[in-house]
Amino acid sequence: MSVLDHLLSPLKVRNMELPNRAVMPPMGTNLGNDDATVSEAYLAYISRQSKSGAGLIIVEVAAVHPSGASIDSELGIYDDRFIEGLKKVAAVIHEGGGKAAIQLHHAGRESSFLLRRGEAIAPSAVPSVVYRQSAREMTIDEIKEIIASFGKAAIRAREAGFDAVEVHGAHGYLLAQFLSALSNIRDDQYGGSIENRARFTIEILEEVRKSVGDDYPVSLRLSAEEFIKNGYMVEDLLPILPDLVKAGADIIHASIGTHGSPAGITSAPSEYEPGFNAWRAGKFKEVVDLPVISVGRYNDPAEANDVIARGDADLVAFGRQTLADPDYLTKAKEGRPEDIRKCIACNQGCIERLMAGEGKIRCAINPETGQELLYPKGPAKVSRRVWIVGAGPAGLTAAYEASRLGHDVTLFEKEENPGGQLRFAGIPPNKEVYTDWMNWLVAQVEKKGVEIKTGFEVTDEMIEEGKPEVVILATGGQKITPPIKGIDLPMVVDIWQILSGEVQPGENVVVIGGGWVGMEAADFLIDAGSKVTVVEILKRSPVRKLFSHGYMLHKRLRDAGAELLLNTSIESIQEGSLKVECEGKEETISPVDQVVIAVGLKPCDELKQTLLNKGIRHYVVGDAAEVRRIIEATEEGAKAAWDL
Repeated sequence: MSVLDHLLSPLKVRNMELPNRAVMPPMGTNLGNDDATVSEAYLAYISRQSKSGAGLIIVEVAAVHPSGASIDSELGIYDDRFIEGLKKVAAVIHEGGGKAAIQLHHAGRESSFLLRRGEAIAPSAVPSVVYRQSAREMTIDEIKEIIASFGKAAIRAREAGFDAVEVHGAHGYLLAQFLSALSNIRDDQYGGSIENRARFTIEILEEVRKSVGDDYPVSLRLSAEEFIKNGYMVEDLLPILPDLVKAGADIIHASIGTHGSPAGITSAPSEYEPGFNAWRAGKFKEVVDLPVISVGRYNDPAEANDVIARGDADLVAFGRQTLADPDYLTKAKEGRPEDIRKCIACNQGCIERLMAGEGKIRCAINPETGQELLYPKGPAKVSRRVWIVGAGPAGLTAAYEASRLGHDVTLFEKEENPGGQLRFAGIPPNKEVYTDWMNWLVAQVEKKGVEIKTGFEVTDEMIEEGKPEVVILATGGQKITPPIKGIDLPMVVDIWQILSGEVQPGENVVVIGGGWVGMEAADFLIDAGSKVTVVEILKRSPVRKLFSHGYMLHKRLRDAGAELLLNTSIESIQEGSLKVECEGKEETISPVDQVVIAVGLKPCDELKQTLLNKGIRHYVVGDAAEVRRIIEATEEGAKAAWDL
């Protein structure tokens, strides 16, 4: 039998027959139209994702009531006018070979724009942990209205051609707000005991079941634990699970976390192992005899197969992995697991981009995601001779995309090994996935037939002799050395010397720079046994705790007793100490036996003027244009290749 025999086995739920146990869970995209209708961009996105071969595709949240949207562009299902667009969504999913479900949703208090308008509703007037504002407490009549709206939405979903619906009872939205004693302080039949707090969800399930009939599958997504101080635990939910099943649930989708959970646990960062949440799904299975979906940073079909084989779950959800590589399951079935582009759980494009209001969904390592309407299938009409200078994430992505489109690509890297900053990014704790991605990317570029010339620094003469038609400059950044008195002392090194092993970590170390480079430098040094002080000139940390990896960095530094000195400038470095100005006061840091410069990089685009002078068509991408994150590097590298 196949090594994926459990994952690839069929499953029947009421009248729905799934070809396998792989699930694409609902993920917000911000791709809907402003009037909550389905956009062409969303159809292109969901069509591509549906080609994953997953047995069940669950469409992202759809508001069951005008009072329940979390963002303006959230898909709507609260009126018949939405059915036509939703029919197209179900149809493209069916074209991909899987079954289609849609998640029925009400945000409750977790809607910033409704809170601003004073229109948000909730079980109680308790402030949102995220938005720090209170919604209005729902009346009994409003509770009945929302319950009815779930039933009507389910009918619309069935009419639109969806094979199932999922009721969203997780992640701190309205049903979860009723379930939680932290957000539900009502003293009527919907508050108090766990049984009373579950009443709202139970009555919604009963209404949905009554509306769609006995043969139509209904899934319920729950956070198995709130993962927040004084929140409910998995053991607290076990007594009510039979009641939820009796009310109409056919599938339990066991997620984790809520709004306000630390470290963005609902989209767990790389600090968490794939499948870390599976045991909670297993706890559910001990209580209820129906299919349970496990979710939790899965990026390997073989690992998912093992979870099903040992009985922790019946289905496994691949969320961010589907964004990173919609073809992951096909590659696994074809015996090509090494070709799977595995999600690195960086959250830059799928979570943080939306949280920071930067736009619509993307994937930091897959530039196709969210840009399906722009993504060229190829081949290019004209094959060009392309030189790419720099084999970091921007250059490697550009090389992959340009070769995929049929261009003649040569990739130059001045160092002895490709990877650029990725060679260092994967060294700090919990970031091995970056090294894995780098190795994957290099291997894929080589499979495309691209010649990677390492140890080559491209010169004016080489360009004159080689006469490339197009040059993509992905030369990255160069180290910044701040002008500090004493910077030339032997005790002063940079983080790249430490990470490469050229210099061993000291005992008492001061890290200059509290941005991402500095914080990860401190993390590495702490792991190596150093006592660390981080000095940052800004008044607030550039590493935001709002984002999952940032939260984890701050937590590890705090737990290790490291100091983070903000609003602090270095006056001078001396043997054994540093003179600093902290919050306007002069202070001395000692003892210090090592100072690590980790203030980051500045763009390196030295060949740009040469290319301009010679009139050679060129693009400057990634850190060579402006030092930023991986997502900007890969997107710019890809778009340069697409534009050829």
